Amino acid sequence: MEHEVFVPVPEEPLREALADPERVARAVPGLQRDADPGPDALPVTGRLKVRVGGHTITYRGGLRVAARGDGGYAVTGEAHEARGSGAVTFSLVLRLAAAAEGGTQVAFSGTASADGRVAEAVKSSPQAVESAVRRLLARFAEGLAAPGPAAAPEPAPAPAPSRVFDAEVPPPALDPLSDVDSVDSLDDAASGPEAAHARRTMIGRSAEEVDHAPPRGRYAPVPAPETLGGGAALRWAAPAAAVLVASAIVVTRALRKRR
Repeated sequence: MEHEVFVPVPEEPLREALADPERVARAVPGLQRDADPGPDALPVTGRLKVRVGGHTITYRGGLRVAARGDGGYAVTGEAHEARGSGAVTFSLVLRLAAAAEGGTQVAFSGTASADGRVAEAVKSSPQAVESAVRRLLARFAEGLAAPGPAAAPEPAPAPAPSRVFDAEVPPPALDPLSDVDSVDSLDDAASGPEAAHARRTMIGRSAEEVDHAPPRGRYAPVPAPETLGGGAALRWAAPAAAVLVASAIVVTRALRKRR
């Protein structure tokens, strides 16, 4: 059997793919690779489902790709039915040739032998078997032309761990010397004698005394305005009551004299 496939990539990427068993395995459509094929297994092993006509057959086997002296590649393999006693063996020759528009012509030629369910399908519908094989080879060539996996980006360097003890620690709020500069700058804007007196009283005290001492000068709290409470009302009510009592006495005496 002979079959040719055109792929829109140059020869060199295809040769690199054929020399890499990992990329060859990815090029086989539907191949499920074995996790542990063993030391004596072929370079590419696994399970493959093949649809022939109206039947789906699962094979388990492997293949090998080896470079030939004439520039071609020998593709050999064998597989057995996962559910049944049938088997398939094949030996193909793959050749690459430069084509127009920078592409490559991939040519397959070789022979295969089979028994079991595939042999029965060949007897009943040879065209269906040939179509399935050509479709599998075309997809294999297209898989070889697919780009390989992109290299993983290098991880960004981890940020340097922050050191707590290297950070600048502000002075405590109770330090009497921490606010000397700010007090001096504020005192310059205030009146001279009052600012000097406040500075002398603050510098000579301990932190606890300064913290609990009432502020003086321009920072002293403004006293709340006095409001007229009950005491002020009583102070005004007492004289008024006295005047009213005296007036009542005078009026009473005057009325008595008239009688």
